[in-house]
Amino acid sequence: MKKVNNFLNILIGAFAGSFIGHGIFVYWNFKTHPDLYAMQAVPWYTSVLISGAVTLAVIAVAVAAKILIKKYAAKHNTN
Repeated sequence: MKKVNNFLNILIGAFAGSFIGHGIFVYWNFKTHPDLYAMQAVPWYTSVLISGAVTLAVIAVAVAAKILIKKYAAKHNTN
């Protein structure tokens, strides 16, 4: 169970870090090349919002898995 918990911690950290890095890059690219984003039909931050939604979904699933693992471990340690 400890390996699964460690994997989930790494997964959460990787997705959070990836989201932060992507957001910083898109903001920097927008400030550097605003004309490229002016041609688009959607705002410049749309990709950040989509990335945030995916990141939130993955982190929610990972946290739910961690909670289930903790309940399973607690249930089997008391018997």
